[in-house]
Amino acid sequence: MADPADHDGLTLFAPASGFGRAAVSVIRISGPACRRALEAISGSLPAPRRLSLRAIRDPDSRETIDRGLVGWFPGPNSFTGEDMAEFHLHGGLAVRTAVLRILARLPGCQAAGPGDFTRRAALNGRLDLAQAEGIADLIDAETEAQRRQALRQLDGALGRQVGAWRETAIDLLARTEAALDFSDEGDVDDDGLDAALAGNAEALSKQIQAALGDGRRGERLREGFFVVLAGPPNAGKSTLLNALAGREAAIVSSLPGTTRDAIEVRCDLGGLPVVLVDTAGLRETDDPVESEGIRRTRRRMEDADLVLHLLPADEAGEAATPPQRGLAVQTKIDLLAALRSGDDLGVCALSGAGLDALLDAIRAAAEVSLGGGDGLVTRERHRDALTRACSHLDRVASRITSAPELVAEDLRLAVRALGEVVGHVGVEEMLDHLFAGFCIGK
Repeated sequence: MADPADHDGLTLFAPASGFGRAAVSVIRISGPACRRALEAISGSLPAPRRLSLRAIRDPDSRETIDRGLVGWFPGPNSFTGEDMAEFHLHGGLAVRTAVLRILARLPGCQAAGPGDFTRRAALNGRLDLAQAEGIADLIDAETEAQRRQALRQLDGALGRQVGAWRETAIDLLARTEAALDFSDEGDVDDDGLDAALAGNAEALSKQIQAALGDGRRGERLREGFFVVLAGPPNAGKSTLLNALAGREAAIVSSLPGTTRDAIEVRCDLGGLPVVLVDTAGLRETDDPVESEGIRRTRRRMEDADLVLHLLPADEAGEAATPPQRGLAVQTKIDLLAALRSGDDLGVCALSGAGLDALLDAIRAAAEVSLGGGDGLVTRERHRDALTRACSHLDRVASRITSAPELVAEDLRLAVRALGEVVGHVGVEEMLDHLFAGFCIGK
């Protein structure tokens, strides 16, 4: 991404709709030269926040490029807080390319990089950093649960809560500094740093810890509920993966050891994001490549949210009891008249028998793990900053009598850590990291 300082005083432009052939293509502009660019290309300025039909012309040749809708959004009441405009054009490649070339020729205009419009909105105070992350999550959302969580983030749920915690911490810091400033020769009296202040710091820490003790539901919902298919070679893992995915995602072969590396398939189960992972078969082998695949399989099993322990039905009597978080699944049940164990799930991936019951079991496990997806913390960055804030708040009680001069520093660091969540601190660096994979035109 370009240095944000390079965009000072520049007007950015970019397609705000998908590339390729479409009925409509949207091009967005933001910056001080926005009005001049709009008038140069479409003639008269339309009424604010109303789409108007205009002829789109090349300002040099006066050739008509297209007829489309234009919108004018004067700042500061716009998405970025700056003057903005939009062209709603016919979606052909030639039309979009012609308008982008015209904009590139206009003085003060520059093509936007990924996330530059949202970057300006954040720097201009229209969004906090957590809301900007909500936009990224909303764009990436693949399921209903992810969409709802991202929308809560965009609506400011995390920002409001962290803002309230931060205001409380600032109040405690102000009381502490006032008590230190008016103490006699450094001795703090009973009206200054007292047990009440320590109790308030402890209560604030407990509130934050309650949000952190959510089983990482928010992060899991963003990343997906990982289900690892494990078992010996030829247990039907790849066949089952293809059946659950509804396509040939993995190679199926009667030769043992065909799968060497993990294969991931993302699925939407009842609005919940589930990632199915096919893995190398577990067995003793001298093949160094297969051994590495087995090592990776065991690591994925350790990190998984759910492990499906697969074993062919005619060998199920030899199965070891799976761990508590795992499910025993007998495959190839068409080979037997009945399951060896009535407690196990049984499937035949080729005929589809038992797949619905298996999907229901996976969905139930995901619902328990994700807990409805109502987690306030959705990123490791949030969790790290809030954990540090709690650490500083927890030290207040121990230092309030022995080292009162350090209490203010702990509270100051807690305020800083809370500010990192919403972008009061280090916003430029965090915006760079967030927008590295953002879409152009947003």
